[in-house]
Amino acid sequence: MAYVIAEPCIGVKDTACVDACPVDCIHPRKDDARFEAGIRLYIDPVECIDCGACVPVCPVSAIFALDDLPEKWAEFAAEDAAYFGRT
Repeated sequence: MAYVIAEPCIGVKDTACVDACPVDCIHPRKDDARFEAGIRLYIDPVECIDCGACVPVCPVSAIFALDDLPEKWAEFAAEDAAYFGRT
């Protein structure tokens, strides 16, 4: 089970979660050309090791375990996967 970044991240893109991730599965990073153009951050569902290190550092509480993702934000799981070409 992976974690998912949902709607509260839109427009915020705080990278505390990127820095906390031990396996570098949250993108885009600030040094990535896609960072400025993107509206939020994404978690690679294959690379995520389900450690939860990103959850407590998110200032807008946008990160959820897949099983805990609110129904109203269900599409964000598919968006995360699509971002990494894992559809």
